[in-house]
Amino acid sequence: MKKQWVPLIGLATLLLTCHVANSGELSTDEAAADQTSQSRDSNHSAGRLQLATCQFPVSRSVSDNARWIRKQIHEAKASGADLIHFPECALTGYAGVDYKSLEGFDWDQLHKETTSILNLAKELRVWVVLGSSHRLTGTHKPHNSLYLIGPDGHIHDRYDKRFCTGGDLKHYSPGDHFVVFDVNGVRCGLLICYDIRFPELYRQYCKLGVRLMLHSFYNARQKPGAIHPRIMPPTAQAYAAANNMFVSLNNSSAPHSWPSRFITPDGLIQESLPLDKPDVMVNLVDINKKYYDASAPYRLDAINGKLNSGRLVDDPRSKARTSY
Repeated sequence: MKKQWVPLIGLATLLLTCHVANSGELSTDEAAADQTSQSRDSNHSAGRLQLATCQFPVSRSVSDNARWIRKQIHEAKASGADLIHFPECALTGYAGVDYKSLEGFDWDQLHKETTSILNLAKELRVWVVLGSSHRLTGTHKPHNSLYLIGPDGHIHDRYDKRFCTGGDLKHYSPGDHFVVFDVNGVRCGLLICYDIRFPELYRQYCKLGVRLMLHSFYNARQKPGAIHPRIMPPTAQAYAAANNMFVSLNNSSAPHSWPSRFITPDGLIQESLPLDKPDVMVNLVDINKKYYDASAPYRLDAINGKLNSGRLVDDPRSKARTSY
């Protein structure tokens, strides 16, 4: 397993980056901010974690997806990952893209494969953020979700995609809550795909103290000339810098996609995975390190509605806006 060491620059965060090649074919609201879920890896001091950002060709086959997920969990663990991040709908595939609808979907198989992933997380003592679909009762459409799986093999929380596109709403019910959790003293948050169009979500997570955003996408199977590969990463870079956050931005690698990125709080891309290929990258994050952060003195003021720096003056020439 190849590792590549990368020198660092930087604000709250990254000490080193190791890249793991995958050559196989397939072999809360504010109350949530009080939630603390600590990893038990004694090799890391407070404020540090190793994050695996994963991509593989998500498909309509739950069994194939589950094999990829288990394989990449093993690879990430072998490289020392504490927290492993998968794309949107990684286990189920994406309704409206991988299949026309969820009618006739095999929920029993999904339950079986989910259980296998829970058991593996417990066996390897890792945190896993797993993209899936969460079945509801009666005629309610399921949620497009991220399960937060702990190293005890239990689901600790679930984020449901809050902003669903018009196409999504044909298949999924929107969510209504944030998910905030701590691993090794690093406060993390969860978002899914189209949520990126709403900077208010990032701002609220920033207010809740989140320093690492795990933002899962399914932006694969793009048509030639599609705009998403060009705008999604720069948008995430801007949010990272504006909110002083690391961002793990991952995607399905089914052609044609855009590759997953790991972004530091200054808005720079620290590492990317290859285009349209399955792979895993593991980044060691240290929130005690300093990155360039021009907004720091005034960020919380702005979030709380004070939309200027310094002290305002009471001056008639200031109020006379048509004079010179």
